[in-house]
Amino acid sequence: MARHQGVRVVLAVALAFGLALGASLTAQSQTASGTGQSSSAPRANVTAPRATSPAPQRAQDSRPDLQGTWDFAQLTPFERPSEFADKNAVSEEEAEEFAQSRVTRENKDKRDGGAEADVARAYNDFWWDFGTRIAKQPSLIVDPADGRLPALTADAQKRVTERRNRYDNPEERPLAERCILGFNSGPPMVPSAYNNNMQLVQTRDYVLIYNEMVHSARVIDLTGKPHPPASMRYLTGHSIGHWEGKTLVVDTTNYLKDGNFRNSTPNMHLVERFTRENADTLRYEFTITDPAVWTKPFTASIPMRLSDQQIFEYACHEANYGLEGVMKGARFQDKSAAK
Repeated sequence: MARHQGVRVVLAVALAFGLALGASLTAQSQTASGTGQSSSAPRANVTAPRATSPAPQRAQDSRPDLQGTWDFAQLTPFERPSEFADKNAVSEEEAEEFAQSRVTRENKDKRDGGAEADVARAYNDFWWDFGTRIAKQPSLIVDPADGRLPALTADAQKRVTERRNRYDNPEERPLAERCILGFNSGPPMVPSAYNNNMQLVQTRDYVLIYNEMVHSARVIDLTGKPHPPASMRYLTGHSIGHWEGKTLVVDTTNYLKDGNFRNSTPNMHLVERFTRENADTLRYEFTITDPAVWTKPFTASIPMRLSDQQIFEYACHEANYGLEGVMKGARFQDKSAAK
């Protein structure tokens, strides 16, 4: 799996510090073959269980050892595409064909579609990293059975409409655009454009989940303490954890703001499950319940791959001239509309 090592050094200032819980950051970076895919796409790597993989190790407290730096970049679509509409699983050939098609379709070096499409592509393909792996599942969503997000409630549809095209002040822009939260770090974590890396550090009483995107860190209590009162709110929610056999279960509530995941409300309830399937694979599943937004809960399942490379600091907010540009562009549109 390839990632552009040099790209990430430009995008991020190298981080060299020891994290809490007595663990130093190891790290990760995937390298992309070549400096873009304008002429030929890299071959996809189909994720599948490997019978020869050694069994996962145990931590000192006899719990499964989930520690490591994990790469969750995926070409598998979040929602099931039309070509897989009636499939609960896909063959290796189907998965690879879909991956190659997506790599070609999303190549940012293309110049078709006019100026607006060109600007919307933002960076050249060199700077993007959607990964090269694809799982043998038609979508990351596994429940509902159709692999699609449940319908929005009527109130949620109204809120979505009201929030569109808000450019009067920076506070109205999304948290990720303002570099306050990462657009893939959540929680929940969902594969996206780059920095799809997470380090997990584990002790008997605590687990640390450290995301490369916007260097977000969650310290999760495993001692049985309850969530704080609903009046206490946190940007990434409040997380507590426990073990169910070989699976670490993390329960998160008490979000501070709307939109931690798409159109979610601060009352979103998130349950994450981490299971080490073999020495190289961490299965990450999450279930979201937010009845003010979706008509029923839904679950996604994402295979993460162990990496031995470095995590870097993602200094998103340093010289965030993009946000200033968004505001200037909106004022230009206001003036043009007034003429």
